[in-house]
Amino acid sequence: MSDVRWLSAEEQQVWRAFMTAVTKFTEHLDRQLQRDSGMPMAYYEILVALSEAPERALRMSELASVCHSSRSRLSHAVARLEKEGWVERRACPSDRRGSIAALTDVGFRVLGQAAAGHVTAVREHLFDVLTPEQLRSLAEISRAVDAGLTAECAKVRREEFADL
Repeated sequence: MSDVRWLSAEEQQVWRAFMTAVTKFTEHLDRQLQRDSGMPMAYYEILVALSEAPERALRMSELASVCHSSRSRLSHAVARLEKEGWVERRACPSDRRGSIAALTDVGFRVLGQAAAGHVTAVREHLFDVLTPEQLRSLAEISRAVDAGLTAECAKVRREEFADL
């Protein structure tokens, strides 16, 4: 394993600080949504994605992609959201094998109620603790990490399709 580029002591500290901050922040947001709105953050993200889509509806495969979720995990979550009356699933008119998830009026109202507490938590624990310069740096860093992972995912997909 001599070709492994081990992390330096400073890189280890940055990595651990980053992971701790992301984990604590995500857990805090999830607890806040559960406490105030009775839903986990994953359900909130699904409702947000649908609320921003044309006609508040997306094909399930597209919704899975937008939410960075597996299709099976998303299907389970949408089934739970259907039971709450927040989402309805219907057949895709252009492809009988596909289905569409649509945000109901009730789901849109629930999302609106949940959004206030969620945005307050995000503001208090992210935006309010950083300076404008740190926010700009965080945006640049986030875009760089996202771009690197997006490129890696595209490369993996090309390799997977090459094997077919």
